[in-house]
Amino acid sequence: MVKEFTFRGKAIEELKQLDTREFAKFLKSRQRRAVLRQFDKIENFIARSEKKRAKGKLIKTHLRGLVIVPKMVGLTINIHDGKTYQKVLIMPEMLGHRLGEFAATRMKVKHGAAGIGATRSSAAMSVK
Repeated sequence: MVKEFTFRGKAIEELKQLDTREFAKFLKSRQRRAVLRQFDKIENFIARSEKKRAKGKLIKTHLRGLVIVPKMVGLTINIHDGKTYQKVLIMPEMLGHRLGEFAATRMKVKHGAAGIGATRSSAAMSVK
C-alpha cells in the first residue's frame, strides 16, 4: 500500500483546485510573501507552459526564483543553470521550493594534471 502525498494535510488533487493565492496560505512566511508578490509572474508562466505543452514544445526558463505551486506538478521544465538547461520533473515534494534549487549552478571541480611551471620539476622544462 503506497501512502498518498499530502501537503499540510491536503491531497495534491485538492491543492490543484485552489487558486495560487489560496495555496499561498499553506506556505511558510517567506515563500508565501514571494508567491503573493510574484503572482502575475507565476500565472503567466503557467499559462505559457500549458500552451507549449499542448504544442509538444520544451518548456525553457531563466526564472530560477519562481516558487513551485501545485499547477506546475507533473511538468518537465528546462531550467537555465548559467550555461545550459537542466531538465527537471516537478514532483509534489517540491511544492514551496524555488525552481533554481533543482538546477545547480556550480559543478564539481574536475582537476586535470598540473600545467607546465606548476611544479619545481616542470619549471626547468622547455615550453615547446
